[in-house]
Amino acid sequence: MDDRLSSQRGVGYGVAAYSMWGLFPLYWTLLEPAGAVEILAHRVLWSLVTVSLVVAVLRRGRDVAAVLRNPRTRWLLLVAAVVISVNWGGYIWGVNNGRVVETSLGYFINPLVTVLMGVVVLGERLRRLQWAAVGLAAVAVLVLTIDYGRPPWIALLLAFSFATYGLAKKTANVDAVESLAVETLYIGPVAAAYVGWLVATGASSFGTEGAGHAVLMTTTGIVTVIPLLCFGAAAIRISMVTIGLLQYIAPILQFALGVLWYDEPMPASRWIGFVLVWIALVVFTWEALTHRRRQLRLVAEASAL
Repeated sequence: MDDRLSSQRGVGYGVAAYSMWGLFPLYWTLLEPAGAVEILAHRVLWSLVTVSLVVAVLRRGRDVAAVLRNPRTRWLLLVAAVVISVNWGGYIWGVNNGRVVETSLGYFINPLVTVLMGVVVLGERLRRLQWAAVGLAAVAVLVLTIDYGRPPWIALLLAFSFATYGLAKKTANVDAVESLAVETLYIGPVAAAYVGWLVATGASSFGTEGAGHAVLMTTTGIVTVIPLLCFGAAAIRISMVTIGLLQYIAPILQFALGVLWYDEPMPASRWIGFVLVWIALVVFTWEALTHRRRQLRLVAEASAL
């Protein structure tokens, strides 16, 4: 009963995390007229403040210090900090420039890019249906390139940067709170310097667009940290297969917002590209679930011998 309750809570935390990420477009557009880079700088700066408070409350200071004493982990988290900054900046720019649908594409294809990077970087081998799913996604990107008249750069940037971030985090193998603390420690000073420069040159929107805008800017740290903590709580309670299924909540919500709320154009050729991506994800997910069931059956049969 306790295990089932823990699993149910884990699913709840996972749904909460991915739902918040999926609804992010509604939040980032509230921060205009601030530009994407200024919003990114504030997000990093206030995330550093927020996660520092979390570390203090949870008394994780020694754990953060232990991470910083490991040279290999420090370098991996530096890479993670750089690529997640690129990811955050690209996402904010896409949302605030009318490309919410394209940002959703990035997170739809992210799982396929992740397994492809496993082949290229880690030398992993894909199974036949996994290759089929990756191939379908490549065809979809080609179709969307023709539709847009250019490659879907924002989608590709988001997919590859987040896949790289996931690879660096997996290799570093550090808990979410400590990892985010170290990442923001790396990029926080850069963000603070940029915000300071904007203020000094009179180019900052912080404090010049009213109290409401300033308060919203300060909440970027909370908005960043809360879903990450929910995700961390989910990850220790449910299987990676369940996490893999829940991750589609975010791009589905983003896509729906782009089409229904922001009324972004979806010509027939664009629908074809997205349908191909969704077919690829169905193939990919079905293959992963089938393979897992097969492996569990083999383990059970071996145990019975």
